[in-house]
Amino acid sequence: MTQADIGLIGLAVMGQNLVLNMNDHGYTVAVYNRTTSKVSDFMAGEAAGREIVGTYSIEEFVAALKRPRKMMIMVKAGWPVDATIEQLLPYLDEGDIIIDGGNSHYPDSIRRTKELGEKGILFIGAGVSGGEEGARFGPSIMPGGAPAAWPHVKEIFQSIAAKVEDGTPCCDWVGSDGAGHFVKMVHNGIEYGDMQLISEAYHLMKSVLGLSTAEMQAAFSEWNKGVLDSYLIEITADILGYMDEKGEPLVEKILDAAGQKGTGRWTAVNALELGIPLTLIGEAVLARALSALKEERVAASQVLAGPQVRFEGDRAAFVEDIRQALYAAKIISYTQGYMLMRAAAAEYNWDLNYGGVALMWRGGCIIRSAFLGKIKEAYDQNPELTNLLLTPYFKTEVENVQAAWRRVIAKAAEQGIPVPAMSSALAFYDGYRTERLPANLLQAQRDYFGAHTYERVDKPRGEFFHTNWTGSGGDVTSSTYDA
Repeated sequence: MTQADIGLIGLAVMGQNLVLNMNDHGYTVAVYNRTTSKVSDFMAGEAAGREIVGTYSIEEFVAALKRPRKMMIMVKAGWPVDATIEQLLPYLDEGDIIIDGGNSHYPDSIRRTKELGEKGILFIGAGVSGGEEGARFGPSIMPGGAPAAWPHVKEIFQSIAAKVEDGTPCCDWVGSDGAGHFVKMVHNGIEYGDMQLISEAYHLMKSVLGLSTAEMQAAFSEWNKGVLDSYLIEITADILGYMDEKGEPLVEKILDAAGQKGTGRWTAVNALELGIPLTLIGEAVLARALSALKEERVAASQVLAGPQVRFEGDRAAFVEDIRQALYAAKIISYTQGYMLMRAAAAEYNWDLNYGGVALMWRGGCIIRSAFLGKIKEAYDQNPELTNLLLTPYFKTEVENVQAAWRRVIAKAAEQGIPVPAMSSALAFYDGYRTERLPANLLQAQRDYFGAHTYERVDKPRGEFFHTNWTGSGGDVTSSTYDA
């Protein structure tokens, strides 16, 4: 029997496309699927005539692999991954490598790295982005887990990954245990933000300016030639130009209730846990939740009043303002995403290469864009950079578009058009650049009702005070802690 270089379990579209991609690059791949008829169908179809080994049991699958065995699992995140690992374990030897390439939550990858390591098995949690096309022709791959596993899979992963202009693969080792899936989670959070920002730009052009889908398509196509050059802007232009069987724009017939699979929510929850103001991505997640209340919104639209939408002015100039506002908010989204990665690296003791992460996102993945090259340059110049907004490039970029950004938010509020991601991004920017925020009053309130204490501007940091605000509260204070 032919010994395969790597094996893959889970022959849904992503799994099949990764197998074909690996085989294109000269690797023999063994495949298995719990529903074995999928193996037969794949072997008789796309895999016919290729160096792909179909197997029909876990035991046969493991036996088909060269040592140390490298096995990639492409099944639904959560318990199905653990169940598959449990099935594999009786047939494995020390030093074998299990790779989870699904959209797993990073705490699961932290746990699996530890548990499997105790059994002598090396685990990799690899975020894979790029959808069906990326998996087939070059995804972005973000591997983390047991460092000893990386040399065994590095050549395979980097050969099948997308490449940037100079041929550098969009794949490199991210860090230990859950780092790979954490970076993928942040990628997906930024993806939520980008999609919401683009949707808000579309809403403004459609509802405030009254532009046709053809006019909007032309705008997005033009935007894709400049600083907003990206996969999501490109496909938005394609979507706006797509006509249904009646020759009418299909996008306008799609129900306005967005779905989500959880990765954006994970990002927002993790930001709350780590105390990072990930406002834009949080609003993008909540905007999907609000969109899902379709029936309630339809009823409310008959009851709740708002301003009459009326635009007076230069339409072309306002389209340009929207472009600049979208760009400014996009900078904030990535700024917040990198803030979250820095906080997680400190929390979990990961040595993340932030410029390397930007490089991995330059090609293959859903958020791929020319913009990421500037982020890589920023971290190459200063690996200890605390915030993207503090670099000369991004500071200048935001300053150049700030007036347009403010005009768009003001006009949206005036016209009653919701732009939660764009406006939360501006609120973050204004908060971050403000030396003194009103949290002093908030701290006084906390001390008044709960004796939570406060620090003073005229005393050293770390020294806490309590005031008996009413004269009857006493001097006992609550313990100081973060929760």
